[in-house]
Amino acid sequence: MPNHLSTLGIIHTVISVIAIIAGFVALFQSGRIDPRSSAGRWYVILTVLTCLTSFGVMKTGKLTPAHGLSVLVLLAIYARRLFGARGPKIETILMSATLFFSFIPAITETLTRLPISHPIAESPDAGPVKTGYLILLIAFVVGLYFQLRKRKPAPAR
Repeated sequence: MPNHLSTLGIIHTVISVIAIIAGFVALFQSGRIDPRSSAGRWYVILTVLTCLTSFGVMKTGKLTPAHGLSVLVLLAIYARRLFGARGPKIETILMSATLFFSFIPAITETLTRLPISHPIAESPDAGPVKTGYLILLIAFVVGLYFQLRKRKPAPAR
């Protein structure tokens, strides 16, 4: 089977998968992605590397909406540093958003490339991709709800 990824594309994919794993480890360890924890720090570092390597990976030879998502992720990580001091809720929302944004191209690329011999989706506009986005959005909203609810202090008795 032919490999449709460039060397940089393979490196980018490996880094992004490890970043997502680190994000979930951080999420399950403390109920949120805390950039001060070990897993959270690795998530941030690997996510920034993923975003930066994405600009060298251009299947069409020009910038795509996925590159725009990379910019949004980088802005959210930077904004977390600016606004995180104002409240942990803002940091929680921004860090969760980075994971959410990272999954959008992951869903698109996975469903339009695998299996190599006959991909599940023919294009990013295909039904399976849109269904993946809907499931991702629901998971994001539900996950964010539980993260923010966990952060809320218990009522005084």
